[in-house]
Amino acid sequence: MTTEDKPETPLPYSEALSLEALRALAHPLRVRIMNELSDFGSMTASGLAERLGESSGATSYHLRQLAKHGIIVELEGKGSARERWWNMAPGGITIGSVETLKTPAGREATELISREWQQNNERRLTAFLRYGLDVLGPEWSEASTLSTTHLQLTMEQLAEIGQEYYSMVTQLKAKWQAAGYVVSSDDIVDENDDRRRVQVQFNAFPLVEGAA
Repeated sequence: MTTEDKPETPLPYSEALSLEALRALAHPLRVRIMNELSDFGSMTASGLAERLGESSGATSYHLRQLAKHGIIVELEGKGSARERWWNMAPGGITIGSVETLKTPAGREATELISREWQQNNERRLTAFLRYGLDVLGPEWSEASTLSTTHLQLTMEQLAEIGQEYYSMVTQLKAKWQAAGYVVSSDDIVDENDDRRRVQVQFNAFPLVEGAA
């Protein structure tokens, strides 16, 4: 499981976090900081503090801890020594490796991070459903897709869905970039730009309640 999850096929996503890095991330505020940077792009400690209702001292400390383990990186050439800008490390992060799940500490950390991710996804989706039409207009609502599909699959087929999804995203990004569109930029777009920050949520999982 990752912010940009890693399939078995060779795509440009990161390797799974080590147990040490996983435990460093397993803090509710640090996961919230990571979510803000992942969802909305680069920010400063003071900007994150304002968004999250925390002190800039707290966000600055947790940013340094995340950077220590390579989860986020400082943007070079932007900001100053007093106002540093931070962003997610290239490729996002991956959690839930077999090695870390074998340990109680790794399993506990993975569960905490996964819960925070899921709650963040629910907040983003709820905000879109509640305010999207008024804020963005009907065209963006019509361009959006909320889909649930139920299938009877083997483990291999379930894994294939994820692999095909990552391949599709990678191919589309390459296509748009070749056409001159910057789809992963953290630059602030001007008012005449028709792009918006978009979050893609894709869930495919076996229904545990039916296992019995």
